[in-house]
Amino acid sequence: MKKFGSAVWQGGFKDGKGAISTETGALKDAPYSVNSRFEGKPGTNPEELIGAAHAGCFSMALSMILGEAGFIADKLETRADVTLEKQVDGFAITAIHLTLKAKIPGIDKAAFNDLTTRAKAGCPVSKLLKAEITLDAILTE
Repeated sequence: MKKFGSAVWQGGFKDGKGAISTETGALKDAPYSVNSRFEGKPGTNPEELIGAAHAGCFSMALSMILGEAGFIADKLETRADVTLEKQVDGFAITAIHLTLKAKIPGIDKAAFNDLTTRAKAGCPVSKLLKAEITLDAILTE
């Protein structure tokens, strides 16, 4: 299986602007720029898209692993905080922190911790990224 995303950029680095799209059309010409990436202005940026992809992938991986263990989640809510830092040789994504809030009937804390750790390790996006990936997993009532 292959999927794609695309981007168009026009202009210089600081004054330029671009648009990001996905194969499915879920994003279609979503604007991005230096301002939206580094200054909090309207538009998207690669880091938040990586965060959304990682959160979605992890949640889906955990759902599969839970099912294999006989559990079905009422709700899995995952946030991925992506850290972009300036380094000597340019910018780099240096860390991703996953925060999971989960409501899973019948699971105990030990099984929950084991299955979330397995999901983090097995998630294809986790495997791809070379950044440090940490996880806080919170089981709710």
